[in-house]
Amino acid sequence: MSDATDPWLIVGLGNPGPDYAANRHNVGFMVADLLAERIGGKFKRAPKAQAQVLEGRIGPPGPLSRRVVVAKPMSYMNLSGGPVTALRDFYKVPLDHVVAIHDELDIDYGTLRLKLGGGDNGHNGLKSMTKSMGAEYHRVRFGIGRPPGRMQVADFVLKDFSSTERKELAFVVDRAADAVECLLAAGLERAQSAYNA
Repeated sequence: MSDATDPWLIVGLGNPGPDYAANRHNVGFMVADLLAERIGGKFKRAPKAQAQVLEGRIGPPGPLSRRVVVAKPMSYMNLSGGPVTALRDFYKVPLDHVVAIHDELDIDYGTLRLKLGGGDNGHNGLKSMTKSMGAEYHRVRFGIGRPPGRMQVADFVLKDFSSTERKELAFVVDRAADAVECLLAAGLERAQSAYNA
């Protein structure tokens, strides 16, 4: 069972490389980048894992401060489980101290939902993580909505946000980073009541 001194592993899910950077599927990377900015550090290559990591603390100084590793797996999305498990082992992070930040089709754009455990809902990053280490980790689900008309899901998630969505994007990414900080400082129930729309 985890305790307050155990580190947290915050994983932003996405695909590496500039071609994918602004895709809907990469909102996890966007939130991870903002958290890194708030911590005041730069990502570096992870020891023993195909990922970029930043170690630091989140929260006010004192008992609410949490030791964190913010990570961006540098495998493709459907292979995220390998790097995340390697990081978890290296940093000795309990499973319930892992937080995956990911895009979610079944939630309207701009809406957030936090939860612990559950299925992968067809999300390849979650599927890979769950297969690799079990399902009882936290998720910050960032709503991107369903594809319009007959557009295939794969095409939709690998497209950039629309110009209308981009007007709200910085605000929602900021709110998602706040939700992660709240989860670590105050626990899941408090974070859910504050951020689950």
